[in-house]
Amino acid sequence: MSGLARDAAAFKSALHRQDYTSWHSQPPPLHQAQQAGTSAAPATDVDPSKKKKRPKSNIVYSQPADTGTGTNVNTQLVYLVSHLKATGNPMRLQDLAIITNTPVDTDKVLLEKFKAHDRVIHDPKTDLYSYRHDFNVRNKASLLTEIQRQTRKGGGLSVRTLKESWKEAPQAIEELEKEGEVYVTRTLKDGQMRMVFWNEVKPTEEQGGMAVEKEFHDLWHDLKVPDDVDLLKALASEGLQATTAAAPVLKGGAASKKKGKKSAAKNRHIRITNTHLKGTIDLSRDYVPPSATAK
Repeated sequence: MSGLARDAAAFKSALHRQDYTSWHSQPPPLHQAQQAGTSAAPATDVDPSKKKKRPKSNIVYSQPADTGTGTNVNTQLVYLVSHLKATGNPMRLQDLAIITNTPVDTDKVLLEKFKAHDRVIHDPKTDLYSYRHDFNVRNKASLLTEIQRQTRKGGGLSVRTLKESWKEAPQAIEELEKEGEVYVTRTLKDGQMRMVFWNEVKPTEEQGGMAVEKEFHDLWHDLKVPDDVDLLKALASEGLQATTAAAPVLKGGAASKKKGKKSAAKNRHIRITNTHLKGTIDLSRDYVPPSATAK
């Protein structure tokens, strides 16, 4: 009986330690229910009106997606020439293909179009490609030579065009302006350089071309031009009168007549012909041969 008693006691202790609450549909103990209620309470404080915000996306569905250089040969050609222009330095074909992500080194059609482009220069000795600018300017001396050439032709050069050919052209033009080698025209709004011309008259005391003294410059701008009425009175007080514009000369001289009016008919002597037939043949009637009248 002692063995049975030990087994019964061991079985009861095992049942006591076993968690049988999950085996039956009975509510949990009171202290567990209170803890579960307190942990779930903060979830009820959320405002239902506040919804989760969707992450913003920069995708514009009405526009085509940016696919880089594209797959069209002409599109890839534009990318290649634009990059070569922006770089300003000679480049290898392999470097152009890697940077622009174009198959210019493997696609024969694209390579032929690239070499045949009027803005692309290929040096067969070095196998480098460069952009052909409007002016081959790389330093201050060549810039002045190009400005002199264009001024002798009767015009100046655009500063924007020179900047595309050489990025440091604006700084060089300002230095040449201070040295008196060139004239520069600027915009009235912000004073940006617009056109540049060669200064043929060097600023020397013998030949002239020196800058006007500031005193004379201030006196000139301090002068005020009077109004039209006051100007006429000032001229009259000095015994002078305002000049008048010359009368316009009509085309054809003073003897020209207005259109639409006809001149009077002149009596001209008219020579009368066929007077020897008068009284013999009536010219107002059709001619009838004599044989027809005899019948």
